[in-house]
Amino acid sequence: MLGENFVYFFTVQGFFVGIVFGILKSFDAEGLLVYTFFFTTFFYLFSHIIIAFYFKTLIAKSHFFPRDLHERELDLFVLEINKREKLIDSACKITDIAIKMNSENATVVKSS
Repeated sequence: MLGENFVYFFTVQGFFVGIVFGILKSFDAEGLLVYTFFFTTFFYLFSHIIIAFYFKTLIAKSHFFPRDLHERELDLFVLEINKREKLIDSACKITDIAIKMNSENATVVKSS
């Protein structure tokens, strides 16, 4: 939702809350108008404060993210994973060769 739309929505909500509160608390038209005006103004200003904090945190999050540092760390992780995969592949090859040699020795021993 755009900030502008949020302000409109919140202001209208304040208007209706002000009307309801004014009907419940006031005994004349002037009181109704005063309550409606104050509630609408409060909701309007409060919505601007909320939007200001929201955009401030949005800008802060995107501004302080150290992208280069994270990319370098991720590149190091990829290199480390590739090294470990090569090590595991060589260990699997050695294990396969050992299994093959053991099976050949077992067949030689059984046949003799």
